[in-house]
Amino acid sequence: MRQFSILKPSNRSLIRELVVSDFKLRYKNSVLGYLWSLLRPLMLFGVLYVVFTHVIKIGKGVPYYPAYLLLGLVIWTFFVEATMSGLNAITGRGDLVRKVSVPKYVIVVSTTLSAFVNFALNMVVVLIFMILSNVPFRWVALLSPLLVVELIALSMGIAFLLSALYVKYRDISHIWEVVLQVMFYATPIIYPFTLPSNKLAKIMSLNPLTQIIQDFRAILITPETLTTKEVYGSSLGRLLPFLILILICIIGGWYFRRSSSNFAEDL
Repeated sequence: MRQFSILKPSNRSLIRELVVSDFKLRYKNSVLGYLWSLLRPLMLFGVLYVVFTHVIKIGKGVPYYPAYLLLGLVIWTFFVEATMSGLNAITGRGDLVRKVSVPKYVIVVSTTLSAFVNFALNMVVVLIFMILSNVPFRWVALLSPLLVVELIALSMGIAFLLSALYVKYRDISHIWEVVLQVMFYATPIIYPFTLPSNKLAKIMSLNPLTQIIQDFRAILITPETLTTKEVYGSSLGRLLPFLILILICIIGGWYFRRSSSNFAEDL
């Protein structure tokens, strides 16, 4: 427990400094700076919106599809950024790991929080799209911070596992890139969840990211969004991806803690 005490003032200060330095370095010598964090999902959104509303027309029957699509892309962008930067967290800060006695987990936490800064900026754009699309506000939207916590926990749990594995096995980066490519199409980001068959939807619902995206859409965009609860026809089914998320966090934290004492030697 002592090793993972984020509440210590010294650890909080270090996390803050790492997040600030990472944010500055990422956009150093860039003309548009942090605006690139907004432009990337917006450009992808523009392409996908045209394709899936005017060419393939998958999103034609989805209420408020522009906001629906953009929200899914913003959540996906955060997940990719948090896990990929988390994967490189320890190896990228090798000098800090070898020369300074700091809690190793702080480095991984800082990468997730750095990605969260971009996520928060992108969510402002989503809210603007919601207003422009006349998406009605519902009080259930106030529950969205709980889903944000769930999203951060999932991303951080995977980041802990990947960062520890990557120190020893450099093939992990290539494997994770392939996994992300598969996940992008196996998660209902660009298409409505009503498209897959019920049997396939049940399998896809086991992915905690699917559950998070659909729950976000259900409370922010439209209650017509198909969620894990409706797919399984019971509240018990809603617990399955949540239990998988908890398992991911436990395994990620356990393996990271077990491996962290050897990071300096393996780097």
